[in-house]
Amino acid sequence: MTGIRADRIELKGLRAMAVVGVLDHEKLAPQPVEIDLALDVDLRSAGATDDLVDTVDYGAITDACMAALTEPAVLLETAAARLAEVALGDPRVTGVEVAIRKLRPPVAHDLGTAGVRIFRP
Repeated sequence: MTGIRADRIELKGLRAMAVVGVLDHEKLAPQPVEIDLALDVDLRSAGATDDLVDTVDYGAITDACMAALTEPAVLLETAAARLAEVALGDPRVTGVEVAIRKLRPPVAHDLGTAGVRIFRP
């Protein structure tokens, strides 16, 4: 993310079960998380050709992200970094924004979600 506007593929609301957290009970059982990904991709060719080979297959990216979430993490930051690595594994992705949220954060207050957002060039 260089500050220059880029074409993006946006994937919002990917829900998964993941073992992520600091507390003992979070380390034992998966909990629901929600992920948003914004992939910086040059979409000019795809817009002209209407051909999947000229863009990023977001189905493949979401499959790879789901697979990456099977490995436990203590921190949401770690899970987000893994997801960024997955997205950047496609050479057409020149940058990525990842947001991951716990949908049931383990706090004693009425908190809708707890999450992190990272950017990687």
